Amino acid sequence: MDGHVRAGRAVPDPGGPVSASRSSEILSEQEVVDRLYARLDALRAQTRGRLAKVRRSGPSGSPQNRSERDAFATLYEDRIAQLEAVEDRLCFGRLDLTDGEVRHIGRIGLTDDEHSSILTDWRAPAAQAFYRATAVHPDGVLRRRHLVTRARQVVSLEDEVLDLDALGDEQVHLSGEGALFAAMAAQRTGRMNDIVATIQAEQDRIIRSDLAGALVVQGGPGTGKTAVALHRAAYLLYAHRRVLERSGVLLVGPSSAFLRYIDQVLPSLGETGVVATTMGDLLPGVSARAEEPTDLAARLKGDASMARVVARAVRARQRIPEHDVPFRLEGVDLVLRRDDVREAAARARRTNKPHNVARVTFVKEMLSRLATQYGRATGVELEQEDRRMVLDDLRAHRDVRVTLNLAWFPLTPQRLVEDLWAKPHRLAEAAPHLSDAQRAALAREPGSPWTVSDIPLLDEAAELLGEDDQAERAQAKADAAARARDLEYAQEVLKGTGAGALVSAEVLADRFAAGGTSLTTAERAAADRTWTYGHVVVDEAQELTAMAWRSLLRRVPTRSLTIVGDVAQTSAAGGARSWRTMLDAPLRGAWRLEELTVNYRTPAVVADAARSAALAADLPVSPMTSAREVDDALHVHWSRDVAREAARVVATEVRSGTTADGVGRIAVVAEPRRTASLRAALRDVLPDASLRAVRGDDELDAPVSVVDPRTVKGLEYDVVVLVEPDELAPSDLYVAMTRPTQRLHLVHSHDLPARIAEAVAAP
Repeated sequence: MDGHVRAGRAVPDPGGPVSASRSSEILSEQEVVDRLYARLDALRAQTRGRLAKVRRSGPSGSPQNRSERDAFATLYEDRIAQLEAVEDRLCFGRLDLTDGEVRHIGRIGLTDDEHSSILTDWRAPAAQAFYRATAVHPDGVLRRRHLVTRARQVVSLEDEVLDLDALGDEQVHLSGEGALFAAMAAQRTGRMNDIVATIQAEQDRIIRSDLAGALVVQGGPGTGKTAVALHRAAYLLYAHRRVLERSGVLLVGPSSAFLRYIDQVLPSLGETGVVATTMGDLLPGVSARAEEPTDLAARLKGDASMARVVARAVRARQRIPEHDVPFRLEGVDLVLRRDDVREAAARARRTNKPHNVARVTFVKEMLSRLATQYGRATGVELEQEDRRMVLDDLRAHRDVRVTLNLAWFPLTPQRLVEDLWAKPHRLAEAAPHLSDAQRAALAREPGSPWTVSDIPLLDEAAELLGEDDQAERAQAKADAAARARDLEYAQEVLKGTGAGALVSAEVLADRFAAGGTSLTTAERAAADRTWTYGHVVVDEAQELTAMAWRSLLRRVPTRSLTIVGDVAQTSAAGGARSWRTMLDAPLRGAWRLEELTVNYRTPAVVADAARSAALAADLPVSPMTSAREVDDALHVHWSRDVAREAARVVATEVRSGTTADGVGRIAVVAEPRRTASLRAALRDVLPDASLRAVRGDDELDAPVSVVDPRTVKGLEYDVVVLVEPDELAPSDLYVAMTRPTQRLHLVHSHDLPARIAEAVAAP
């Protein structure tokens, strides 16, 4: 790119004078960066000093003083974590404005001792032009500068001139591929990097979109959907802090490997308060790792009609006895009458409370009727104390307990759902619309591990069953009074300490209530099934079923969501084939669509081949343009022994330096039944440095990974070796072919199907 202005007008390369001037500019920017890091270090030291002072105060004082101390300790710990997380590329940009102002852009905002801004947070309105200004619409920007840093050193600059005439005789300095293309060409590290320095205009518009409502971001592979989703979460937490800091943000990803892959992005953007989970871990106390044995079972469990099945299963546990039940209490003959049970059950249902909560009403009503019957049988009008004693005796009577339990059975979600799959008569009474073959597909042994498809049904059951909330309601009333006192006290504390810039009185009061360092908002939210979030971000959202959407929407009553995905990559049975079909019903049509159209990851020749294969399979592929041309990016290998050939290809890539110096990642992608033979073949050829990949270590950190096509969803690698592509479902093939940033190798043992062969030949 030497001698060109990437976003503005072309200029000649003046040669030697530019080099000297460029060195001078780098030194000038280095002074700025040094000043920013000095301020960052000072803030770290200051915050550590405050934390040490709080800790030295010890456990003495009143409970209120101890709570205040713990709350401030947590705040300082959070602040230190934030300041530590932004060490890398603290400052990455600069804007030269038409009014003469020079504004540096970075990961967080910084001010000097006089509270003057010295670094603008990338999320602030004042930084928006860094991502959106163009030569046609400069938005008051003369020049946009990208700072390339290594550790704390400025190593190069790249300028984009939006008004060359206004710069006059000032030199313009360019080098390398440009910030965006350099980032795309860099070797992978096994963890996702943020794109804060290279956000493009279409991405920035989506990131800064309104908080209200459901935003669907559709985009093909490599268009930056995940990066946009994460940066949007960080932006919303910055722009709507007061709204979201107490309710939190939920991020739902497709797999635990994916969450590990992205785990450093939000901290590097200055945010640590997001709850990240998968659908398998959505319910506290339940971790689902198993997969359904058949697509039919997964599709049935994901269908919206399962909500009615669970509701009928709950209602089936509310039964009228076939006969009256006689029993004796202290020599008095009494009868549990069917009519009384029917009327008590009807009264309980009229409360519209969950099953286990309404059961309290049912039991109270039945015991009251039996106590009245006892009084009539003895001819004694029971006084309040006598009646209380009779009620206690009735509650303890075995026949009464058994009959009332059978009539209105107390249940856990796990027991209810397990009985559906393990007891054929339970499923038959709850799902009469299913065929015998469909019920057989759902059947399994008691004690079987939970599957991801079970989680929405367990959540539905938990919602319908509930828990006895008498104690909770009493506690909630006491907590409300305590919070009012805490809030008043917190306001006084902030006035006295001057810490209002760090935290609001509401948040400090929450820390008092949570016991200081014991629980953050994110930790409390993650442990509470009924927690409602201010915003929910869903990545690879096309994989979610209708039942999964019911679970997620239950957690965000405001319907404020960011939904990112690609319906052409849907592999889950019951997943979305179109956003309208999946979302119109649960969101009542209230959602808006944005599309990402540029593939920044995949070399053009590989992206074109993948797209052609997907179109040939009638997948709903989005329009997409590839941003990168990479030489020698697509290779096809035929061999009778695909495992040995794949190992040979990997060994060649390793020797060529693809995985050198701790960076660079290679994925061998195949159907699960082939992974054992592939690992064995790799052990014979890989150098020791790569062997940990085939010993079962964390594959994200391994130079070479052997993975199935569904595991790689949402991930990216330098090189992908795809074994027997014809064995993959069309959507899985599309996903696997679009993971590499540099090269794709197709390894096969027999003729490729026409749709793949033509796709590979076409580019």
